Amino acid sequence: MTNNPSISIAGHKLSVKEKIGYSLGDLAANLIFQTLMTFLAFFYTDVYQIPAATAATIIFVGGFFGAFFNVIMGAIADRTHTRWGKFRPWILWTAIPFGAISLLAFSTPDFSENGKVIYALVTYFLLVIIYSANNLPYSALSGVLTGDMSERNSLSSYRFVAVMIAQFIIQVLLLPLVLILGDGDKAVGFKTTMGLFAVIGTVFLLITFWTTKERVIPRPEEKSTVREDLKDLSKNRPWIVMLLLTILVFVTLALKGGMYIYYFKDYLSEPALANFLENIGFNGFINGLNQGLTSMGLTEFKWPEDAPTSAFSLFNAGGIIFMIFGIFFSKSLADRFGKRNVFGIGLFISTIFIILFYFYPSDSIGIVFITQIFHGFFYGITIPLLWAMIADVADYSEWKNHRRATAIIFSAMIFGLKIGLSIGGALVASLLASYEYDANLSAQLPSAINGIKLSVSIYAAIPFLIGAASLFFYEINKQMENQIEEELLSRREQV
Repeated sequence: MTNNPSISIAGHKLSVKEKIGYSLGDLAANLIFQTLMTFLAFFYTDVYQIPAATAATIIFVGGFFGAFFNVIMGAIADRTHTRWGKFRPWILWTAIPFGAISLLAFSTPDFSENGKVIYALVTYFLLVIIYSANNLPYSALSGVLTGDMSERNSLSSYRFVAVMIAQFIIQVLLLPLVLILGDGDKAVGFKTTMGLFAVIGTVFLLITFWTTKERVIPRPEEKSTVREDLKDLSKNRPWIVMLLLTILVFVTLALKGGMYIYYFKDYLSEPALANFLENIGFNGFINGLNQGLTSMGLTEFKWPEDAPTSAFSLFNAGGIIFMIFGIFFSKSLADRFGKRNVFGIGLFISTIFIILFYFYPSDSIGIVFITQIFHGFFYGITIPLLWAMIADVADYSEWKNHRRATAIIFSAMIFGLKIGLSIGGALVASLLASYEYDANLSAQLPSAINGIKLSVSIYAAIPFLIGAASLFFYEINKQMENQIEEELLSRREQV
């Protein structure tokens, strides 16, 4: 092995230790990111008492700012040169600031109303900046740990199991943790919980830095300007397809994710939900758990008491668990049939189960949960492939242009992710308004109920279906994957 920095160990097989170490970085980031997605609006309005319209403006403007900053961060990361590489040092440099600012963003200092708005605005903008400075290089790192495309499939599977664990913690356990750690005081509970997440996340990011190594290293003569990178992107059809696909996928995720709570609260029958929880033994499990905790002198596990909220949390848990099962099948299927084909088929099948939510009667609780499980499994197969395909697009760009620009390719995809989330989140409020939803009514109008049903099913399915169709224009099939990998390896061995 040579010490020449222009040599890359392109076909390197990653150890389990390195895969787990890399994955812990996404678990750390998603403890914060999932909290922002799921609970930031609730925290601003119900905990910190910021007016809802003001909170929405802060979140929307901050989200778009973060999206555009990602592109800038991509150009910066591609031009970073240290003894640790291009991307790893950013994980080290941002680990502690990321944890500290996360804690500040979910703290509630006693300011005036204007002071609260300013504090929320400043801490949220700082958080989206530090998140981009951490997560963009982290995502790009997956493209340079190895040039072996099969190993990238495996790495993505490890990574997204970690993401699903973080998602489970946030969507299922965060509110109980807030209630327990705050002893009923949500402000104290959020601050304490986020302090715990900040410490864990900082440690995990440091582990990621120390357990990974950049191996796909551009040759010195491959240096390019930002203008050349953008020109390469504009001619890169697989990149254009992946950008469109990323936007569409996250529009659906934000739309259905934001609407599910209304589906449970306003459409599904509350007595039927209560009977379902009782019949499957869930209520008995919580009661038995609390008896065990109190007998040891500990605080009860404070699970939400109303049936729709409890069922909704359980619904999310079931989907996440079976997404993890789907992730386990992702690598073997992609290795055999190619990422493009597996992604398209998995996305299409998962979409069928989304559409079914429109047709179920309000008391068919069991079939709603079963449908979520099947949707979660087939969507789970696609989860690691999106980011592995983006790494392949970086290889494709290097193969075609003889220049590698990993971070700017990933930055454009994260830009698409944030745009998709912003569009999907805005659609939730817009659709509710257009179908005459009124939060003050004890029972919603039939038009609002129908709008909620359409939003979690038919409307949410449309971006997924367009995304699956767009893959017909994505030319990197299994055969081309092998060709790109072999030719790039040959080039690097000739250096």
